[in-house]
Amino acid sequence: MKALILGANGYLGPHVIKALEADHELLITDIKPPPSETPHKFRQVDATNLEQVMDAAEGMDTIINLSVLRPHRVLAFGVNTLGCYNTMLAAVKHKIRRVINTGPHFTVTGPPYEGFDFDIGPDIPPQSGINLYAHSKSLGQEICRVFTEHHDIWVQEYLFYNFRDPAKLTPGGGGVPFQISWDDAGEIFRLGLKIDLDKLPSKCEVFYCLGDMPHGKFSNEKTKRILGFRPKDDLSAQWTRPA
Repeated sequence: MKALILGANGYLGPHVIKALEADHELLITDIKPPPSETPHKFRQVDATNLEQVMDAAEGMDTIINLSVLRPHRVLAFGVNTLGCYNTMLAAVKHKIRRVINTGPHFTVTGPPYEGFDFDIGPDIPPQSGINLYAHSKSLGQEICRVFTEHHDIWVQEYLFYNFRDPAKLTPGGGGVPFQISWDDAGEIFRLGLKIDLDKLPSKCEVFYCLGDMPHGKFSNEKTKRILGFRPKDDLSAQWTRPA
């Protein structure tokens, strides 16, 4: 499968590339060049530039949108919201049926849900709150969903929060209850490209991408059930008191 990756040089991109490169032909793109030599095709693409996104998507089978910008008020909406619009327009033009879009878990589970005890899933009524990053990403997610209602496109929305290296955990150190290892995060993208589109319950599905957390505040059950995700890395040591 020929996969266009937008925002490939960010935090998550290298791990997605690692998970996909054995089975797929990758075109990695970013507004900045890769930090080191890459065996993959690279093109400088600004997700806010429709012409650049359109050109990069030509001949692709899928688009994976990892592009993100958090703190700048104007640029955040440009990348997080307009970037999704450009992605979907490119998918329509080039008849790309499979899109994976990413964002933070609080595009769905914002501050109003923070008091819930456990087992919060991705299909609750979304409430992003007013955080700039969450708000601009949630609008981008909604743009993707609306496009699926009008075109032959299937979108998988992957929501993350905190990434960890299992070799660098602090026993008993705790942390946020929504975490995943870098390798497990990459694996979800491999599964997302592997699944038959007709096995997805709808044309726009939201998945919480996290490992098996001992307190169970957030649920990865849907990601396991539909995509076949099985976390390989155990992060529970953070909640185990040293002897």
